[in-house]
Amino acid sequence: MHAGRAIWLFDLDNTLHDAGHAVFGRLNGAMTDYIETHLGVPRAQADGLRVHYWRRYGATLMGLERHHGIRAAHFLAQTHTLPGLEADLRMPPADRAALRRLPGRKFLLTNAPADYAKRVLTALDLASCFEGIIAIEGMRVFGELRPKPDLRMLRVVLSRHRLPAHRCVLVEDTVANLKSAHQLGLHTVWMQHYLRQGPCAHPFAQRLHGRPAAVDVRVNTLRRLKAWRPVQAITRI
Repeated sequence: MHAGRAIWLFDLDNTLHDAGHAVFGRLNGAMTDYIETHLGVPRAQADGLRVHYWRRYGATLMGLERHHGIRAAHFLAQTHTLPGLEADLRMPPADRAALRRLPGRKFLLTNAPADYAKRVLTALDLASCFEGIIAIEGMRVFGELRPKPDLRMLRVVLSRHRLPAHRCVLVEDTVANLKSAHQLGLHTVWMQHYLRQGPCAHPFAQRLHGRPAAVDVRVNTLRRLKAWRPVQAITRI
């Protein structure tokens, strides 16, 4: 049924919408609050742990679970409530229309929790575009949390959903995640529309110039995806 179709794996925050506008700042604050409260450390230390574990593991939760015994479900529920989130989401209407028209199967692959991902997709009126949501709760390998950019997790996800790597295209704003996908034979698209530079930049934003070897193409709009030549080649395999 799906033979010859491209399989799109889309990241969520700063790929489909501008998370730097109203999400990341609130999430960072909520995570720091959680660490300060549940680990009983000063706020500066809590904020340092949040950043340290994010850089080391790709997700703050992984470090908290591994080193402090924090329960994932409790952490995710407490830090992702974000009242009024829906009203603050930003996505260009042209990108929304382009995503709806984009041929092929579509999955969301995000280090965010499933409930948050569903809220965002519903608010952006994109829930019907996606065949499935692969969130952080589904990123365990032998019982251990393994979020992006973990190679083992990505292998397990592809196998579980029966997704051939050579047909898959990962669209991401984070180069480390694209590198893992590239190693497994996926096509890779670096979304740069929401990456900020200068003093107000997100601490993990990538520089906008150059194209790493693991990146097949850089884009600033989802409209470019349909015309990207490798996608046409996938449909002929």
